Amino acid sequence: MPTIRLDNLVKRYGAVEVLHGIDLDMAENEFTVLVGPSGCGKSTTLRMIAGLESVSEGEIYINDKPVSHLEPKERDLAMVFQDYALYPHMNVAKNMSFALRLEKRPKAEIDQKVHEVAEMLGLTPFLHRKPGELSGGQRQRVAMGRALTRDSATFLFDEPLSNLDAKLRGQMRAELALMRQRVHKNMIYVTHDQIEAMTLADRIVVMHSGYIQQQGTPEDLFKKPVNKFVAGFLGTPPMNFLDTEMVDRDGTVWLVGKGFELALDGEHAAAAKAHHKKHLTLGIRPSDLEFDAEAGNANSLELRVIVSEYIGAHSVLMCDCGGQQVVVELKSETPIPLGETLRFRVNPAGMHLFDQESENAI
Repeated sequence: MPTIRLDNLVKRYGAVEVLHGIDLDMAENEFTVLVGPSGCGKSTTLRMIAGLESVSEGEIYINDKPVSHLEPKERDLAMVFQDYALYPHMNVAKNMSFALRLEKRPKAEIDQKVHEVAEMLGLTPFLHRKPGELSGGQRQRVAMGRALTRDSATFLFDEPLSNLDAKLRGQMRAELALMRQRVHKNMIYVTHDQIEAMTLADRIVVMHSGYIQQQGTPEDLFKKPVNKFVAGFLGTPPMNFLDTEMVDRDGTVWLVGKGFELALDGEHAAAAKAHHKKHLTLGIRPSDLEFDAEAGNANSLELRVIVSEYIGAHSVLMCDCGGQQVVVELKSETPIPLGETLRFRVNPAGMHLFDQESENAI
C-alpha cells in the first residue's frame, strides 16, 4: 500500500484562502479520519487528494511521487461520495461493476469481483435490484461496493453516513469497522461526527478554520488535547470549561472560580506554577464528575440541576455553577429532581488546564 504525504498544501478560491499550508503524512494501510466542523477544510483536502480540486500551492505525494498534476483516474484512488452517486437505471451488480466494465475487464473477472464484494457487504440478495428499490443504508453499501470492486490502493470516503438516520449510522459504523478488518487498504475518511472518528480511526486529524489542530490516536486526542478546541470537539457530552484564577496558598495551588475552589496537585500544580499566568480555563469532562453523596469532599463542585435528561443507563444533567453551565454524566440509579443543589467530586486525573488567551493546553 502507498504512503500519502501532503506538503504545505494551500487552497484558495479567488482571494479567499481556505487551507493554510497543510502538512500531513498518512502511513501505509492506515485508516485516517479528517474531522472538524463545517467549513474547516476537511472535504476540500479530500477532494484535492482525489484530484477533484486543484492545488493552489504545495504538493501531494503518493509513494514520494508528486501527483497534483495527474488526473483522478491516474492516482489509483476510489471514492465514496456523500450522496451515493449511483446510476438509477442500472441494477446493483451493474453499478458495482461500472468501472471494471469501462476498463473492459473480462466478464468472468467482473462477475467474480462483484460477487466477492457483494458477499462481504451483504448485498448478494439485492444484485438485481435498482437503487430506487433499496433503503438508504443499502444504497450506501452499494456505493462502497462500487469503490471496493476497483481494488484501488486507497479509498476515500466523503461523509458517507451523513444522510442516514441515527440508528442506521450506528449499524453502518459497525459494518465499516468489520470491512476495515477484511480490506487491508489505505482509507481516508471525512466526517463532522466525532463519534465516527473515535470509533473508526487508526489516526484522527482534527481540523479547524483551514488548519490542523492536532493528530494522533483517538485515545491520545481524548486524554491529551493540545488546545481547548480539540478538547471541546472530541467527547460526548462535550468537555466543561470553567474560568478560574490560580492562587498559591502556603505552597498549595488552588483554582478559584465563581462559587468553587479546587486544589491542584502533582503535575497539574507544577504546570500551573510554571505557566506564570493567573487566569486559566479548567476543563472537566462530564464523566469525570462523580456524585458526592455525603458532600464531604472538599475538592468538589456545588451544582444546581437545571435540566435532567434520562437516556437509559445514564443520565445527563445540565447544571449551574456560579453562572457557568456544567454538564454531568452519571449512572441513572437515582432520579435527580430539578432545582436540587448537589455536590459532585472532581476526578483530579480528569482535569485539563488551558491558557485563557491562546486556549492552548498547559
